[in-house]
Amino acid sequence: MVATTSCFYYAAPTTLHKTNHLRQNNNQLRLGLFGDNAETRKQRIGPLMCSNSNESSEEEGGGWGIKDFIGGDLVKFDLGKWLTDVEEHKALAMYTPHEGGYEGRYFTRLRNEGYYFLDLSARGLGDPETTLTKIHPVCPAHLGKQPIARWYFPPEVDFRLSVLPPDAKGLIVWIIEAKVLSKAELQFLALLPELRPKVRVIAECGNWRNVVWRPLKEAAGLTEGALSN
Repeated sequence: MVATTSCFYYAAPTTLHKTNHLRQNNNQLRLGLFGDNAETRKQRIGPLMCSNSNESSEEEGGGWGIKDFIGGDLVKFDLGKWLTDVEEHKALAMYTPHEGGYEGRYFTRLRNEGYYFLDLSARGLGDPETTLTKIHPVCPAHLGKQPIARWYFPPEVDFRLSVLPPDAKGLIVWIIEAKVLSKAELQFLALLPELRPKVRVIAECGNWRNVVWRPLKEAAGLTEGALSN
């Protein structure tokens, strides 16, 4: 699929159109620039849209929609369904456009509902079960000049659950670049809300033309259909 990109510019004022019309005495130039029906074509004053799609708004009979101004091919009115699916499935695999930025709408909607966030990158996460639910060691880089050390950190999820405000609705574990995780690691993330009931998991598992999502259990192969195969 080819994404439709639009840009806007404004046509010249009416006075300039009249001046240019008087100066265009060369018929060949006029035909080359405007086509055979330039004399009968209606002048378009105001905002015009140029697009790389085959069908333009003029060819469709004109008319402007809200999608022309907010990027309707990427932004959809689906925040209500987003909240419903987060509460129903508790762990979602999310697919966002490559250029990024659109997932912020869904992040903000959950924050407005009272959720707190733990943002992690799948790269360098290590074993998700150990990092999120157990005391885990971390070896800092010694750079060849310092003795090798090992530090121990508390469980990332359990520690943040212990300091959540009383009015918090829950904790969202938002993992970016989750496409590098193995199926076993995704399966643990899909089951994490069952181990910690106040936790919800959002894993960015890849890219797509617009923002879409599905249950993380389905992406990890934990559904009945996947298990039967």
